[in-house]
Order: sequence, then structure tokens, then C-alpha cells
Amino acid sequence: MDNFSSEKSIISLGSWLDSPAGNYVRAWEEARLEELTVDIFGFNATQIGLPQVQTLRGSRMPHTWLTDTQLPVKGHDNAAKPLVVIQEFEELPFETASIDLVILPHVLEFSAEPHQVLREVERVLIPEGQVIICGFNPFSLWGARQVLGRMIDAHFLPEEGEFIALPRMKDWLKLLNMEVGNGIFGCYAPPFESEKWLNRSAFMEGAGANGWPVFGAVYIVQAIKRVKAMRLIGPAWKKKPAASPASVPVANKIKP
Repeated sequence: MDNFSSEKSIISLGSWLDSPAGNYVRAWEEARLEELTVDIFGFNATQIGLPQVQTLRGSRMPHTWLTDTQLPVKGHDNAAKPLVVIQEFEELPFETASIDLVILPHVLEFSAEPHQVLREVERVLIPEGQVIICGFNPFSLWGARQVLGRMIDAHFLPEEGEFIALPRMKDWLKLLNMEVGNGIFGCYAPPFESEKWLNRSAFMEGAGANGWPVFGAVYIVQAIKRVKAMRLIGPAWKKKPAASPASVPVANKIKP
């Protein structure tokens, strides 16, 4: 999948978020991200891609912005919602170790080189900086619907998207020396396109979280960039050996 097709598909995902199913996913993700980001402190935070999802509305950092490959829409208020336009997500125009928080909403699933995107994110994060990733769960009813859609040419989500399982995502992060959290799942309703049926399935949100928590349609995983402590290498100072203590008799000898 080349860069053009990946950009085209993630744009399609953006328009899909305006559908009833998309609104369902967006509402859940925005609520969870608001809870997660409110207690992450620092100075600089950026969301990469998918401006339809407001991932940083709970952040209290003084500098937050969107990084995207698309030009802003007409009338965009850059002062209220700063935007950095880049050519591709695989090359971020930020200094090394300069950002406290990076959020990736479904970008990796539509990237031609998801590993390179993660490497760039790790590069720009400060030590102890955090990354939060949103993804679709292939081991869910939605994942099964995506597979079926490819077989019968009736796609539920953009067909170019490659769902990445949470364990696999964790492995990728660990290879970058990230400390990975457990991850949270959500959106347990079946992949209905009708708002009416999604509302009727609202009871499954609580039931799924308690009964089959790892089968939610989407997940959010959080990781922290850990940097091993440096060890100073210097001369090995020689210590003066302690003097041997004088020997003392264990018992007095008895003369005959």
C-alpha cells in the first residue's frame, strides 16, 4: 500500500466517523482520552492525524496542536486549534526529545510504514514522555465484519485499513523500550450501521466490559518512553586494605 492510498483511506475513515457507527466510536474514544490526558503533565502535546477525533480536549498542557497531512479547511482558526501540516507521518518535523505527549488515533492502521511512524514518535518524545494509540480490534465482531466485507465486497470500514491486535501493538512498543500499560477496550455493540440498532445495543457496553472485555471493537493503549540511567565510567579508586586484626587466644593454656 503506497502513501497515496494510505492517505486516501484515512481520509475515508474521517468521513466514516460522521456515520452513526463512527459517532459511536468517536464518542467512546473522546471520553476515554479525556480521562487519560487530564492527568498527563508537561508542556507540549500533539495529535497525529484524524482531526475528526478530539483527542486533546482534556489536556492541560500549555501547547497542544494537530499534526496532519491535509491542509486546514476554509475558515480554520489556527490560533484556537493550531495545525502543523506535514508531507507524511513517517517523518515528523520535530526536534528529538521535544514532545511530552503524542496521540495516534488509528493512524498506524492506515500507514504504509507503521513501524517507522512509531520510531519517529519514540524519537520526538522526551524521556518519560507518553504515547497513546487508538486502534480497531481484529478479534471482535467488527474485525469479523471487516474480513467478511472484503470477501463479499461490502466494506464496513475503509478496506485498506489493517487492524492491529493489541498484543502485537504492545510488542512493537516494547521493542522501542516503551513501558506499556494494559490497554482498555470499548464499543461492544455489533457493527450496525443504523443509529436505532446501535442505541438498542447500548446495554452491551456494560455487559461486554464485564463479560468479554478483550472483544471490544476498539482499544486504547498507553506507553511511556523509558531511558535507562547512564552510568559514569571513571578510574577504579583503590582502597587501602584494612589491617589484619591481631590474633587473640581463644582460651588460656592451663599449666600442669
